Amino acid sequence: MLEDDLGLEVTTDSSEAIAAINRFTEQALGYGKDALTVLQEGIAADPTCAMLHAYAAAHFFSQENATDWKKATPHLQVAQQHLGKITQREQLYVQGITAWAKGEIDRAIALHEEIAQNFPRDLISVQQAQYHYFYLGEKERLLKIAEKVVPANRDNHYLYGMVAFGLEQCHRLKQAEAVGRMATEMNRFDPWAHHAVAHVMETQKRVDEGIAWMESLADAWENCNSMLYTHNWWHVALYYLERDDEQKVLTLYDTRVWGSAQKESPKDQVGAIALLLRLELQGYDVGNRWLELSSHLLPRLHEHALAFHDLHYLYALAKAGRSDWLQQMQLSMHKHSETVNSFLRWKWSLAIPAARGMIAHAKGDWLTAIALLKPVLPHLHEIGGSHAQRVLFEQVYLDALLRTEKVNRINRTHKAKMPVISSFQNHLSFS
Repeated sequence: MLEDDLGLEVTTDSSEAIAAINRFTEQALGYGKDALTVLQEGIAADPTCAMLHAYAAAHFFSQENATDWKKATPHLQVAQQHLGKITQREQLYVQGITAWAKGEIDRAIALHEEIAQNFPRDLISVQQAQYHYFYLGEKERLLKIAEKVVPANRDNHYLYGMVAFGLEQCHRLKQAEAVGRMATEMNRFDPWAHHAVAHVMETQKRVDEGIAWMESLADAWENCNSMLYTHNWWHVALYYLERDDEQKVLTLYDTRVWGSAQKESPKDQVGAIALLLRLELQGYDVGNRWLELSSHLLPRLHEHALAFHDLHYLYALAKAGRSDWLQQMQLSMHKHSETVNSFLRWKWSLAIPAARGMIAHAKGDWLTAIALLKPVLPHLHEIGGSHAQRVLFEQVYLDALLRTEKVNRINRTHKAKMPVISSFQNHLSFS
């Protein structure tokens, strides 16, 4: 039995395995690009270490795609084989990842909450709980679990970044910015803290400050995984979109958001889709980018990892004119909504009409988009995503309203002119 750098006991006699866990903790909390490599090195040092295998399983599940889910299974099986020989904290964590594998998110959360209560130094578990809360739209609980462990982690800037994001999601913007800045002062290489402050400035329309903040820290993202690297640049692109700088946004899309993405990564795909849609909502021409991006979406048709993601995929398929894929995914999504466990079923029941509304907008059917989106918009926070991400659905709805009103104005103008035309025609008839 050895301890990691957080003072947590790990069932292993391998100092190399402990060193790998320490490096993984840094990679995971800092969204580093070498997390999987570090885990593989640790497992090579001690193939029986349950926590390393559980971390590997969680890593693969968090990639939100079927290929990586399959890779998670053997790691989870090894971790489960050692349940009777490991500590209580390790058992709870393995059980939490097992529940996630089964889609029992409510149970997974309960286990992570138990870890936070009894082992508050376990920040990997806290981060995992925040992930689940994020995609359930549970912003208060996302904040609360991080705040709960602050007394045990006052020296850890990564936790302050997690707290800052929770504060921002709960609209406590002044506190969020202060805590995010504090985390960055403690360690400039904390990309999640940068991200939390970016959210605050975006919400407050502090565009120039937001650009200066993020671009001054962008060099610190070079060692990030593609998700946070592209996502932080996505936030920079949103600032430039507020400036109506079309060319800058397209350049960032082509070089930093989609250009630097792992093209098969669901997270990267969703970010790129959201940016293209925002560009079009502001009237900009995105060229053939919908078609190119959508060519990478075939593996997504039947996965249904997250309802939030599916709304983006379906929109992209509709915009790209991939009718066959679109129909397949709609049918598959509907079947999934009927078979998913009861805890998640409500989320998917919201997503079905929302998806149809998004598709209608993509096809230019404004009235259908309005009719389908209006009833579900007040509840769409329950399918997850941040405020900055979810506002897109409201923007799509408002765009449909504006376009419908424009058509109505044209029709009213046309009708107003009709009597004059008729009178003129009558005059001609009697002349």
